[in-house]
Amino acid sequence: MSTETERVEEDTETSFLETWEDWYHIPVIGAVMLFMFWVRTQSYDRFVTEDGTPALAGVDSWYHWRTVQWTAENYPYTMPYEVWTSFPTGRYVGQFGTLFDQIIVTVAMIVGLGDPSTETLYMVSLFAVPAMAALVAIPVFYIGRRLGGTIGGIVSVVILALVPGQFLTRTTAGQLQHHVAEVLFMAIAVLAMMVALRVAERDQPIYELVVDRDWETLREPTIYSVLAGVSLALYIWVWPPGIVLIGILAVFFTVQLCLDYVRNVSPDHVAYVGAVSLGVTALITALLIEEPGTSVTSFGYLQPVSAALVATGCVFMAWFARQWNTYDVDRRYYPAAIGALILGAFAAMAVVLPDFYSTFVGNLTSRLLPLDPGTGAQTISEAQPPDNFGAHVFQEFGATFYTMLAGLALLVARPFFGREYRTEHTLIIVWSLFLVSMAATQIRFAYYLALGVAVVNAVFVADVVRFFDFDFDVSGGIDSLRQVETYQIIVLVMVVLLLFAPLLPPVAASGATAMDRGAAAEPHHEAMSWEDSNNWLQENTPEPGNWGDAEYADELELYGTYDHPEDGNYDYPEGTYGVISWWDYGHLITTQAERIPHSNPFQSGATSSSAFLTAEDEERSELILDAIAEGESPSNESNEELEAMIGDGDSGEEIRYVMVDDSMVGGKFNAIATWTDPGPDHYTTPPDFEPTDQIPRDEVPQQLDGMPYYNTTVAQLYFDDASGMENYRLVHESDDQTLFVSYAIVNAETGNVLVDDGTPQVVLNQDFAQAQSSFNFYDRHPQLDYEIFDDRIGSEVKTYERVEGATLTGSIDDPNVTDDATVTATAELDTGVDRDETEDAVYEQEVELEADGSFELTVPYATNDELGVEDGYTDSAVETIDDYEIVVESAGETYETQQEVPETAVVEGETLEVDFGELDGEN
Repeated sequence: MSTETERVEEDTETSFLETWEDWYHIPVIGAVMLFMFWVRTQSYDRFVTEDGTPALAGVDSWYHWRTVQWTAENYPYTMPYEVWTSFPTGRYVGQFGTLFDQIIVTVAMIVGLGDPSTETLYMVSLFAVPAMAALVAIPVFYIGRRLGGTIGGIVSVVILALVPGQFLTRTTAGQLQHHVAEVLFMAIAVLAMMVALRVAERDQPIYELVVDRDWETLREPTIYSVLAGVSLALYIWVWPPGIVLIGILAVFFTVQLCLDYVRNVSPDHVAYVGAVSLGVTALITALLIEEPGTSVTSFGYLQPVSAALVATGCVFMAWFARQWNTYDVDRRYYPAAIGALILGAFAAMAVVLPDFYSTFVGNLTSRLLPLDPGTGAQTISEAQPPDNFGAHVFQEFGATFYTMLAGLALLVARPFFGREYRTEHTLIIVWSLFLVSMAATQIRFAYYLALGVAVVNAVFVADVVRFFDFDFDVSGGIDSLRQVETYQIIVLVMVVLLLFAPLLPPVAASGATAMDRGAAAEPHHEAMSWEDSNNWLQENTPEPGNWGDAEYADELELYGTYDHPEDGNYDYPEGTYGVISWWDYGHLITTQAERIPHSNPFQSGATSSSAFLTAEDEERSELILDAIAEGESPSNESNEELEAMIGDGDSGEEIRYVMVDDSMVGGKFNAIATWTDPGPDHYTTPPDFEPTDQIPRDEVPQQLDGMPYYNTTVAQLYFDDASGMENYRLVHESDDQTLFVSYAIVNAETGNVLVDDGTPQVVLNQDFAQAQSSFNFYDRHPQLDYEIFDDRIGSEVKTYERVEGATLTGSIDDPNVTDDATVTATAELDTGVDRDETEDAVYEQEVELEADGSFELTVPYATNDELGVEDGYTDSAVETIDDYEIVVESAGETYETQQEVPETAVVEGETLEVDFGELDGEN
């Protein structure tokens, strides 16, 4: 009896262990997913403000927040055309309002029972990204298991959970960006394609089966190929530039079909998967077309045409292989023939479809291959190639990047050792190599490479375990464990340490683990520093459409629907105006200020904004803004060419406000100047400086004081409160102040400023904390030194209004006044912000007296506050303390008077007569 009981208990134990062996990965994956979600939500409370206003991380997060709100107001539709950015044309915003935003809003609709509040929308938005990141573990596990068994799959998800780089930092709470959905749906698409390829290898669909309509044999290959096509379409629906995956698949199918034919395997099997899956993708993406054209960032013709070309190419290669057989040509020449045909196709495309060709090749070079990314990408820090790729990938993935390379080598070597090699292995090899190339092209694409690193390490681990013959049977219990050799335990420990030690404390650098990075997530600094200024702009300026006497704001509803204009230029109603700044801040102006920026992170308006901000005189800056209002995109044109652009200038649309901040006159100035000629070096090179000249450190302040930089519009506005300018006035500045310094880098041995390519090495207005770090670096390198030539304290953000300006005219009827006499108008300003005593805000305008004793000057500040938002104008936070002091100085004689300037005179450009009364000198 006891023996039978023991046998039952033993069978029960064995059954349990066998069940555990079959299903233990489920709780493991669940635990890893919970860990990933927790890591990414550690700092959740930082993104929830007391007043309920959003506090998001990353500029693009703010625009996703807008599209989430818009979609909630217009569910289930997404924004067809955006008129609240890219003034004065509006624009289609293809990468936003996609499947990513619709998923978030759908969840919010469920949580909010069909009518989610703003708070519910925001809460769901904060949690959605970490949740999607955790879901990535599921397709990663199944890809890893297909490559390296259950253990390999588990290793894959653990690596995914621990990597501390771009994939983590872009998927924390507050990062309301589509990157996480890109990774999730790419992983799903790759997994679906692997399954479809494996089914095709098993069932071997061929052309004759299609002709015979043998759907019983074709049923499963067709179903899985369709699912692969749907998955690929969903990925593109998340991110229109996802055609990069279509390009990767095109290379894969080309390589695999050539391999199959050379190995005497029918290419029909793989071609069938390619034709069906990419055909389905072409059909679905055709339904998504919203903007005619071939823009890679829009749902246009490029996505379905690209997919259709790959599908057609698969069919053609299979047909061509059959034709090759009929001519009895050596199979080894088939790949060369295909290569020649592809080159010919590209040549034909360049001639017949030049727009499509340029877009396709441009996307290839800017996203897939580490070639020159172009001006736009070079001014986006995340879109630049890493300076040191080796250091970059080790920081992102530790040693797992290099074990991934070993895994790829092991995959490639499988056929040479008589091991099974499947079509899906070629897919993983091609896909992973392109992910490496993408990460070398743009820093941000390391979030894609995280997938390749995770899943290919399954191969590495599985092959190490196989090589050392580690065969532990869970159902064998303790007896099986006793069979494990010591060397096998040592190898496994070494592999675990190799993979995970660099990602965990104490080996990982302080603050560099996934847990550390997740805990350090915080709102975007610039968004928070701009919030006060944008809120002020919203509350103290007329709504777009209500400027002046116009009352058309109801035609520009923030969440309204606007049709895509045929010519791409929206016809704004009278009274609409734009705000110009650098493109980094466009989304903040749209979402926080609810005003219409000219330039934005879509980089529309970047060139014209650069031209305006770097203009070296007010006449030119005014011409540029007038050209922008006419729908032009000025850059390097002469003033005469700008005048021709403007024509009669009757568009009725204007740029009314200019917003500048401390970064635009400092660390971002080089990026601003990169977009237009003559380029950044021009602005930090003194006039008449020759490449062979030297600047001794004791002459730095005098020589660099004359840099063209100080004449730029952005510098004049930020540093001088528009003093000396006629059409711009400061209307608001933020309370927070920035301390920064400008310095020249000095060769300590020669005592001269370093000159590189004929340009003095100058650092402009670096934040003091950053500058101190730089100074510490120079202290550690005695061959280098620095010389400070300027230090400033300024508000983080300053807002200016563009006005007609009041013209002050008068004359001096006094024979003692000489020809070189000057007239100066001065007004002290109260900005509402406590400034340093030496930095009191003063506006000053100076002109020379004409030969007949007359003068004329234009001033932008009013001395009263008689107009406000209710009148259709600005309720300025900056006021003059008193009337203007008008002073004439000539040959030691001084004539003074005061002049009141009404607000109406400033905004309407009126002329005022200045009366000096009876003149007798020292008046």
